[in-house]
Amino acid sequence: MKHSAAGTAPPTGEGRRLPIGPDSPVLCRAREYPAGTVIGLHHHPDRHQLVYAETGVLVVQAGVGRWVVPSTRAIWMPAGTGHKVSCIGAVSMRSLYILPQAIAQPPAAASTVSVTPLLAALIHAAAQIAQPYRADTRDGRLMQLILDELQTLPVLPLHLPQPTDPRLQAIGHQFETAPDDASTLQDWALRLGVDVKTIQRLCTRELGMTFGQWRQQARLLRALERLAHGDKVIDVALSLGYASPSAFTAMFKKRFGQLPSRFFQQP
Repeated sequence: MKHSAAGTAPPTGEGRRLPIGPDSPVLCRAREYPAGTVIGLHHHPDRHQLVYAETGVLVVQAGVGRWVVPSTRAIWMPAGTGHKVSCIGAVSMRSLYILPQAIAQPPAAASTVSVTPLLAALIHAAAQIAQPYRADTRDGRLMQLILDELQTLPVLPLHLPQPTDPRLQAIGHQFETAPDDASTLQDWALRLGVDVKTIQRLCTRELGMTFGQWRQQARLLRALERLAHGDKVIDVALSLGYASPSAFTAMFKKRFGQLPSRFFQQP
């Protein structure tokens, strides 16, 4: 099928910038990044962003949160939100930039959403649309369909909140550097010289979860990074302190709804 009179352009490569038309609700930019690339802290003041990788895995840090984003998911970044992106493996990034007035009820905070095969195909096609486009063309209708799809996507539990309290930060650092550490809440209370209930209150207030849920989420997100690198499930499970691969698999499926071996496969 031929494209409309609005025309198309080939996907952009690293370093090329497309002009943003003042009336273009959606812009898609394509970038290719080698493994290990880090995109430093930045923000987009006038547009929301959907950060998506057709291939590869992204680790995104924004404010007091950290997300692991495989190719079957994407992260919604509200306009003005500062964020940093790290590439695990080679990444083919396809970012959508959306005018705030173009979408009725976007997530209020940075969050991970599922990317359906339909949305993935639409984003791939959007990378070839020249800017600016007209709403009454094939290109305009395709971009509108993207906006419609974004309104239906569920938010996924791929987020690890980052505390601001120094005591919780000490615990979080240990989760990061030694995810197999089995120290209990009581152990941490003694180590920090505080009451157990103090840590419990801080976790609820700053993280919205219990101590146990926080540690579990930290381990599972570290597992995602390891699995994205191609590590075996048994090696990941044991390195994170699980008693057996089956215990890790059961916890992973309970949290994410899929087996570890299938998480990175397109539905």
